Amino acid sequence: MGLTPLLQQWWQELYKTTLIKPFVFPLLLSSLLLFLLKFKKSVSKFKFPPSPPRLPIIGHLHLLGNLPHRSLHALSEKYGPMLLLYLGGAPTLVVNSAKIAKEIMKTHDIAFANRVQTRAADALMYGCTSLGFAPYGEYWRQMRRICVLELLSIKRVQSFHFVREEEVATMIEKIRSNTGLDGGANSVNLGDMLVDTMTSIISRCILGKKYEGEDNKKRFGQLARNGMELLIEFSFQDFFPSFGWIDALTGLVKRLKDTSQGLDAFLDDVIEIYRTSKGNDDQPGNKCLIEILLHLQEEGKLEIDISQDNLKGILLVSLSLSLSLSLSLGVPLCVCVYQS
Repeated sequence: MGLTPLLQQWWQELYKTTLIKPFVFPLLLSSLLLFLLKFKKSVSKFKFPPSPPRLPIIGHLHLLGNLPHRSLHALSEKYGPMLLLYLGGAPTLVVNSAKIAKEIMKTHDIAFANRVQTRAADALMYGCTSLGFAPYGEYWRQMRRICVLELLSIKRVQSFHFVREEEVATMIEKIRSNTGLDGGANSVNLGDMLVDTMTSIISRCILGKKYEGEDNKKRFGQLARNGMELLIEFSFQDFFPSFGWIDALTGLVKRLKDTSQGLDAFLDDVIEIYRTSKGNDDQPGNKCLIEILLHLQEEGKLEIDISQDNLKGILLVSLSLSLSLSLSLGVPLCVCVYQS
């Protein structure tokens, strides 16, 4: 017996035995038919990769052990070079084939160009409008063009050669001053010195000056470090959308709010200083990143409108990427320096 006769029989029996008004049943029947048609269409429209059986809520998280790369390799050996996993409520495509990876990253790269918009990125990166998290489109292409041509060109990098020389010379002088005058050996934390030197270089190239002194250094360095840590911190909303309220209980929402407000106020102060000053007009080749962006904005050389939040987003992404590289060197690294 087909589906239609069964529905007709169900309708007749329900019509005879219920006291509800008859006009309700055609509405219920049409809603059921629309649901079945939509479900059938959605099932036939997409053909998903193979996927292991999953558990409610957690999905396939139970299949990932202490060494996730080995667990993923074992799953790919069983289900094929491409499989679909659900990390909580987040669908994740796992590829274990160079050929398929080339198809994804090169042939169909536009379909996979958008980044995941996490709770932390939305709070810290101005609604994911910064270059690193903006959705693929004309705005993203223009932002990338600005960064590549105006900020990351060889000429622009070479223009800050003197900054790198000065900061490295300062670090060497600190190492020399910390060595013993009697020819003995003193322990020098080279890891901290490298981080401080790279932070100073990044600060001068992007923000135009070093934020030294206890207050400025603590404000700038701590806010930047907190922001990078929060970007990779686990969020229930990202993996279990229905349980996003737990982030408020763990304190993640408050920390995101405090850090984003602190970074926003700090960048507002820095930008305002350059808006009200002439900067390095006598040395146009030595302009910092803020000055370059403000100059492009004031001269109308941009094909898109960059708001204050967009400007701060570019600065924040540049700081985050640069500082993440410098902080990766901040491992305990102590050497004994002998005076020659």
